[in-house]
Amino acid sequence: MPHLENVVLCRESQVSTLQSLFGERHHFSFPSIFIYGHTASGKTYVTQTLLKTLELPHVFVNCVECFTLRLLLEHILNKLNHLSSSEDGCSTEITCETFNDFVRLFKQVTAAENLKDQTVYIVLDKAEYLRDMEANLLPGFLRLQELADRNVTVLFLSEIVWEKFRPNTGCFEPFVLYFPDYSIGNLQKILSHDHPPEYSADFYAAYINILLGVFYTVCRDLKELRHLAVLNFPKYCEPVVKGEASERDTRKLWRNIEPHLKKAMQTVYLREISSSQWEKLQKDDTDPGQLKGLSAHTHVELPYYSKFILIAAYLASYNPARTDKRFFLKHHGKIKKTSFLKKHEKTSNHLLGPKPFPLDRLLAILYSIVDSRVAPTANIFSQITSLVTLQLLTLVGHDDQLDGPKYKCTVSLDFIRAIARTVNFDIIKYLYDFL
Repeated sequence: MPHLENVVLCRESQVSTLQSLFGERHHFSFPSIFIYGHTASGKTYVTQTLLKTLELPHVFVNCVECFTLRLLLEHILNKLNHLSSSEDGCSTEITCETFNDFVRLFKQVTAAENLKDQTVYIVLDKAEYLRDMEANLLPGFLRLQELADRNVTVLFLSEIVWEKFRPNTGCFEPFVLYFPDYSIGNLQKILSHDHPPEYSADFYAAYINILLGVFYTVCRDLKELRHLAVLNFPKYCEPVVKGEASERDTRKLWRNIEPHLKKAMQTVYLREISSSQWEKLQKDDTDPGQLKGLSAHTHVELPYYSKFILIAAYLASYNPARTDKRFFLKHHGKIKKTSFLKKHEKTSNHLLGPKPFPLDRLLAILYSIVDSRVAPTANIFSQITSLVTLQLLTLVGHDDQLDGPKYKCTVSLDFIRAIARTVNFDIIKYLYDFL
């Protein structure tokens, strides 16, 4: 379809495969299709666009939002009920607690006149979360066409491979479709397609070429690159707007945009400031070094104990383990630095980089530096997990190892000093390199 090819770029092979699997409206399609690929590889966009363009009856479910069995099943049934009763205008809420009830109710809902003669599609986005639900859910969805005796296809969208899903007891094998990462040529074509109407396509394509030249090595996420393109384009065309350069004067345009792209490089993926704040920063003639990523903004947003957890993690990463007694034990006696200095440790630990440390050591340091008594509650452990999610800590070990999980602190000294200042903690006197 020409219209579909213009909307979905650089995914012709995947679109063609899906169209072949879908077939005609009244034909029985493949019972289940498993689509996987990295973030921002077009899985959700292609699937939604194809179903909407072809006007096929479908239900789209995000498994992050529907995080329990009941929420998931009721969401699917109520959406289907809305599709079947849209002509009548009636919409009664359906309740469902088990998969057996779901199959029974699914038969009733899809028996409607406008659904019984065509394929119904159920799209489960973020399908990896199904693994955390009841054991019969995934095998049930894979065989829903057989169990319900209805013309239904279930599409699973995931970032992980099918082998990580397959139950040990075996199950019906879906059709597996892979979405590869976009190449730099694909990204150039897709991003250039978004050019503003007031500028020529060649001018915007030249800007995208510069943008990808800077960011492609560190970021290949289409959503993030699209955000960066929109955010920095006004600065790129500023000399043209002011009449200081023409659209073909690429050298002058590059000199104007280069410092601002360096600023943006420090905040890729972080979203610590809004677009309006970023535009304000661009208007000010400030040094690029003034924008220090997380150290400039995020520390004020961390919870109280998260700050101390991060400080403890930094100390555990850059201090040798045997110095903990010296720094954190009140009655340790007098210990000279030269008495335990080894030849290979004459180099600064900050030059060698952070070293992994076990969770027990992190908690021991945390209890030592916090003034009030801290209990090892679920709240503390959830804050550690949040710091890992924010990429302030890195998990380098797993629970199945004998010595438990190990972490590394990934923030800079400037960042941790800024954190420490907010809680009136003098971190320098606890660092082995600064003795």
